[in-house]
Amino acid sequence: MEFKLPKLGENVEGGDVINIMVSKGESVTKEQPLMEIETDKAVIELPAPIDGLIKELHVENGDSIIIGQLLVTFDADGKQPSKSDEQDVSEPGISEIKEVSQETVKEIKAEEQSTNNEPEIEDANVISISKKEEDSEVNKIDIVPASPSVRRLAREIGVDITNVAGTGPGERITENDVKEFAKSNLSTTEAKKSTTAKKTEVDQTQKSGGLIEEMNKVRVLTADRLTQSWKAPHVTQHDKSDITELEKLRKQYGDQVKQAGGRLTMTSIVTKIASQALVRFPKFNCSIDMENHQIINNNNYNIGIAVDTDRGLLVPVIKNADKKNITEISVELTDISERSRNKKIKVDELQGSTFTITNLGGIGGTYFTPVINFPNVAILGLSRSAIEPVYTDGEFKPRLMMPLSLSYDHRIIDGADAIRFLRWIIEGLENPFFTLLDS
Repeated sequence: MEFKLPKLGENVEGGDVINIMVSKGESVTKEQPLMEIETDKAVIELPAPIDGLIKELHVENGDSIIIGQLLVTFDADGKQPSKSDEQDVSEPGISEIKEVSQETVKEIKAEEQSTNNEPEIEDANVISISKKEEDSEVNKIDIVPASPSVRRLAREIGVDITNVAGTGPGERITENDVKEFAKSNLSTTEAKKSTTAKKTEVDQTQKSGGLIEEMNKVRVLTADRLTQSWKAPHVTQHDKSDITELEKLRKQYGDQVKQAGGRLTMTSIVTKIASQALVRFPKFNCSIDMENHQIINNNNYNIGIAVDTDRGLLVPVIKNADKKNITEISVELTDISERSRNKKIKVDELQGSTFTITNLGGIGGTYFTPVINFPNVAILGLSRSAIEPVYTDGEFKPRLMMPLSLSYDHRIIDGADAIRFLRWIIEGLENPFFTLLDS
């Protein structure tokens, strides 16, 4: 039985193999972990689909894989392979592949000759087998499902057809596929120049004693998303909330929430209040589509919570926060935060946020300007609370003040709307009963 990489989640096309937990010839049981795959932000454990013997592992640690790629071949009988079986495992169907590949070459060659008398088998990237390889082993067979005219078009406009995904029947590459690829990607020549420039840069850095470090998938995704987010014109509003009484309530009911399996933190309290604010101010819960000049109003109130991990910043999501009480939010937040740090978070738990909260209070700082988490249009930052003298009822009193920073997309949110939204949250923190009256 062949086990291929299944679909891992929405918009997830593949990942990296970071930990293979079994070996060739090992007997496994159904649901036994085989390997760990790191996607853009989550680490996923792939279980064995059946009881059986591992005849062959087709990937290694560090390999990048895509959906549908062959990972493991199983022997469902669970018997140790004989020498002849081992030969079959190490060289699966070589003679058959040779026969099929040679027939395919002949067919394509005949097709090209009948079309334009240009039998350019090698130039068409149909197959690449040296004489030495034919005598020993076929290392790579790369058959491109495209007609001669499509291949000719690709050559003329400088597109490497082996990089083009086909949308025609049987994933056959069409002229439109080549044209679309050319519009959205660099040509082969430009890509080679970019690669050469990068190599030269790395070489020079190494000569000067610099250290080259590859970005992990979390950092790459973070960089891409923040670059996309930065296209929005950001504005940040700052304010403070008097949480003196709220902190007393948090400590008073902390044990009750702890018994339920969570921690009653300021983040979980703000998450609940923010979800109610989003219902009251729906503009902060939308997305914007500038290409079509549309505002996308979200029906769900899903709060993303920024979590600091050793791999970088992850943003697990509290789904439908408006329908959950603070205890439920606290329990869920405790769970997803721990699993984010332990690489056990699921892909779908990192998707679908409509608003984001980031809390740096546990580390320090007074104010900061958080960057919007695309495609959200707003993000709320919390900083460290501190005792300050506040003039109240004719005298200065020590009060616990928490700084708040609200960044928003000025294309859709105006300053007046932003300060109203932020003041509503502050009122909810200073007087929880207020949210019951106004939500």
